[in-house]
Amino acid sequence: MTADDVLAGVGIIVVLAVGCQLLASRLRVPALLLLLPAGFTAGALTDDVNPQLLLGEAFSPLVSLAVAVILYDAGLGLDLKRLTGHNRRVVIRLLWLGTLLTWASAALFAVPVLDMSKRAAVMLGAILVVSGPTVVGPLLNFVRPSERLQRILIWEGSLIDPVGGILGALVFHAVTSSDHEGLARQAGAFWISAGVGLAGGAVGAWVLWELLRRLRLGEVLGTTVQFAAVVGVAAACDAFRDDTGLIAAVVMGMAMANLPGVDIPARRPFFETLVSLIIGLLFVSISATVTPASLRHVVLPTLALVAVLVLVTRPLVAHLAALRTDVPRGERWFVGWMAPRGIVAAATASTFSVTLVDRGIVGAERILPATFVVIVATVMLYGLTAYPAARRLGVLRPARSRPLLVGGDPWVVDLGRALRSAGLDVLMWAGADDQRTQIEQAGLELAAGELLAAASGAGAELEGITGVLLLTQEDDFNALAAMTLRESVEGPVHRLGPPADSKGVVARFTGGDALFDAGLTRPELVRRYASGARIVTHRVDGALPARHELLFLVRPDGSLVPVTVTRVPTPQAGDTVVLLSPAPDAAPVPTPGASAGGTPS
Repeated sequence: MTADDVLAGVGIIVVLAVGCQLLASRLRVPALLLLLPAGFTAGALTDDVNPQLLLGEAFSPLVSLAVAVILYDAGLGLDLKRLTGHNRRVVIRLLWLGTLLTWASAALFAVPVLDMSKRAAVMLGAILVVSGPTVVGPLLNFVRPSERLQRILIWEGSLIDPVGGILGALVFHAVTSSDHEGLARQAGAFWISAGVGLAGGAVGAWVLWELLRRLRLGEVLGTTVQFAAVVGVAAACDAFRDDTGLIAAVVMGMAMANLPGVDIPARRPFFETLVSLIIGLLFVSISATVTPASLRHVVLPTLALVAVLVLVTRPLVAHLAALRTDVPRGERWFVGWMAPRGIVAAATASTFSVTLVDRGIVGAERILPATFVVIVATVMLYGLTAYPAARRLGVLRPARSRPLLVGGDPWVVDLGRALRSAGLDVLMWAGADDQRTQIEQAGLELAAGELLAAASGAGAELEGITGVLLLTQEDDFNALAAMTLRESVEGPVHRLGPPADSKGVVARFTGGDALFDAGLTRPELVRRYASGARIVTHRVDGALPARHELLFLVRPDGSLVPVTVTRVPTPQAGDTVVLLSPAPDAAPVPTPGASAGGTPS
């Protein structure tokens, strides 16, 4: 290919990857539903986007390193303290039962239906055991099931990828070996590979931890250091023993998420942007290698294989994994209806199939197109049916808002009680021990000590947080936390405005729409509360109580609408309003519609 062809191909791949993700966000559908058809169509129309022609032999190693980066990012969301009890038991069973049963059922079915040799079928079965966070995560974010289901499925998806990668490498060596190595030798090879990956991940995590802890790097440089460390460790492990870099990457991510002294969550937004781009590039590139001719006699038999995996194998695995646990029936069935295949399946199929074809393995030419069909079919099936299934099974998170209130002053605890009485699921966090005790004594749910940091990424998703209210005594902390969380929390992030005479060095100079009327600052709230004012709720059925100031509206659908300096929502019949009552013998206060700087909405 000429230099112009290479430039054109790279440009098309990047534009398709980003364009599909942008369109998917506007359509509110998983991006994979668009990435795979776009890559396949581009590959069918032009040779410029064929990565095997663009990169040659470098394509497979680059795919392995890119997948390692993705798995490192997935490992950052695996907080060991969040996987305990029966959840851990279910995840462990899903891993080993899912691997064995999926591998066996896919291999046995592929021999007669896809007309494969036993070696090719065993290879295909090993490839199809993986699921992965790149497909499970977006689907779960779209569906929003219960927190427990989110944890179980994210952990399974993140851990099954390196297991599947190692299994694929071992099976590949087994089916291409001429001396028919024994089972014991293959099992020994598996444990050697696992040991290499664990050791490499541990060493890489220690080096990275020391760098980030001692050098205190900023977000951009800290992200590039993480990227370099993951790529370097994964490459070294793969060079020493094939496909051990995937295990090393997950181990590094999990270690960095659980080691003290490094604020990884604050560095994640930029890293997640990089991972999102890599995912798009990989899916477009790999799907472009599948030709229409290769699918001609594969589609219908593979759809039959998908039916077996979806309707028989996965539900059986899910129910066996949840046996004698406290996982309810509805959640068991939803786990059985969530096993899409993703980038690791595509990457391993792309890596191994070419060599197997060259070795003359009968049916090996069908491995990549069959894997492509399985990925497309499972992503489309689960993407289109997961939400109705979750709703039918009763495992969706409540549609009502779940705000995280940060702060522990008495009036903040009072606000938490009021929002809970209005029907919201309130979560609170405070740093001081006495404030945390008061929150618990009030019967409110207290977030874990590290949740505020975790709220900037996977922690917010796992806990179902829909918005953050920063209400601490420190105006600068509120301002800085708001700037950080707005980049990663999907819901709104609001903070108290500083008083006019604030001595803060940050709060007065950061943007954002502050809570409440311009005159109702934190010191004023504290003063009024000390004078006897209280936070109360009122069902709107006419005029609001006299001399009460409007703070929040809770709509009938459970959405929380705050009063801000620039926006005062209009109460409607059926709303629940959260009000600040006047202190005894206090002077009248302006009505909400006349608040300074506010405009009714």
